[in-house]
Parts: sequence; structure tokens; C-alpha cells
Amino acid sequence: MDWRERYDRAAARYAAGETHEPDERQLVQLANAAWAAGLSLLMAGDRERARDWLVRSAERYRESWDAGAATDAWGRPLGAIKALVIAGEDAGEAARWALDAGAAKAESSIGRYAGALALLVLGRDDRAATLAAGLGDGFPADVAAALAALAARDPDGFGAAVARIRQDFETREDFLEDVPVPDTALALEALAALHKLPA
Repeated sequence: MDWRERYDRAAARYAAGETHEPDERQLVQLANAAWAAGLSLLMAGDRERARDWLVRSAERYRESWDAGAATDAWGRPLGAIKALVIAGEDAGEAARWALDAGAAKAESSIGRYAGALALLVLGRDDRAATLAAGLGDGFPADVAAALAALAARDPDGFGAAVARIRQDFETREDFLEDVPVPDTALALEALAALHKLPA
């Protein structure tokens, strides 16, 4: 996999996007391109530059929300939290944004997923465990299990769930921005490190 080439393509998409009017839709496209650039650099071993792009992605997701996103566009706070956690940055502000917007009480499972991640970022593990348990049958069971195990500080359960998430990722063919990186597993593992969960 030529990660530098993928980075170059993502960075070019970002640069092209900046030439357009920065409306809500365009800001999401910029966020996605920055996400792809950051993950590609991360996979190429350039963590410092990856961090800059992932932080930029989180900023664009927030700007797109503030530009008038529907109140159920939960992928935006979710993307921001994941980007910051993977980057090794403080995701507290993004977590509070998600919760203040009502993610923990959202009708959609993706919203409650954002809420559970936000609660874990803020160390509110008991509430995160309750939310993870109620994500529902339509939500990926292994992700819910990983969230619950992380909230319960269960390293064995967490490790097994993340391993299944990675195995499932290997069978996928479609990826955001065509970047085949197991971002969910990366974000969960980064959160586990913040929680000092034993490997």
C-alpha cells in the first residue's frame, strides 16, 4: 500500500475544496479529506504531520455543524472525537459538544455511539456502559462490546472485541475517502490507552 500516494491524493482534494465556498456540505468534504490525509500519514509512520491533519479534520467537522447541520448529523461529532483521540489530542471539548448537542439521548444508534465515546473521553464510564448496552440490535455488536468492556475496565473482553472489529474490517470493500484504515479499532485502542487499560 502506497500511503504517501494516498496522502497526496487526499491533500490535493483538500486543497481543491478550499477554493470553493465553505458552506456546510463543503466543510464536511474538507473534514473527510483531512481525515484521509491524516490516516494515510499515520500509516506511513509520519505521526506528527498526521496529528495536524486529524486536528484539522476535527475542526472542519465542528465548523460544518455550526454552519447549519441537521441536529441528527451525528457523524460529525463522532468523526471529530475519533480524529482527536487517534491523534493523541485532548478530545474533551469535542466530547462536551456531542453531549451538549444531545448525543447520549439521540434516537439513532450512531448518535448514542457518539455519546458513549464522549462519555468515555470524559471518564464517565458508568454512563458510557449503560449507553453501550442500549445501542440496539442494528448496531455492530463487537463495537458495542468493546465500548462496554472499556467502560468496565475489562482488558480481556476489550481485546477480544477489538480483535473481532479488526477481523471484520478485513472483509470490507468500501472505506471513507477510499482509505482502508481500521479507524474504529484505532480510536478504541487510543481510548483504552487513555484509560490505562492493560494490554
